[in-house]
Amino acid sequence: MFRRPVLQVLRQFVRHESETTTSLVLERSLNRVHLLGRVGQDPVLRQVEGKNPVTIFSLATNEMWRSGDSEVYQLGDVSQKTTWHRISVFRPGLRDVAYQYVKKGSRIYLEGKIDYGEYMDKNNVRRQATTIIADNIIFLSDQTKEKE
Repeated sequence: MFRRPVLQVLRQFVRHESETTTSLVLERSLNRVHLLGRVGQDPVLRQVEGKNPVTIFSLATNEMWRSGDSEVYQLGDVSQKTTWHRISVFRPGLRDVAYQYVKKGSRIYLEGKIDYGEYMDKNNVRRQATTIIADNIIFLSDQTKEKE
């Protein structure tokens, strides 16, 4: 699964200048998100005047855990929490594919980065928004095919 050793990859993200030349430390950082879940709504293509178009949809991920100390699974032992993510796709080719092929209920895997921003709602109240900016989407299943 991993093509390069982890240390090799980490060396690409952190660079240190020699202590003798200067005490300046140059660092790279990493903002990566990997999500696997089901689409909650059909995508919407939005374009604000003067800005790039964007495809937006929601994605649900589930976290499951067993409650209690019992070694044997029983019906009431499993708890679940669903987290909803707002997904935005800006890359031109991927944006169009996502708009056309992502459908409510589809199971997808996506890679991207997390973005925190602010916007003004209809009542002129400043709101905070957390968005996942998708770089790659892999289609794992289609809801219509699963029902057949």
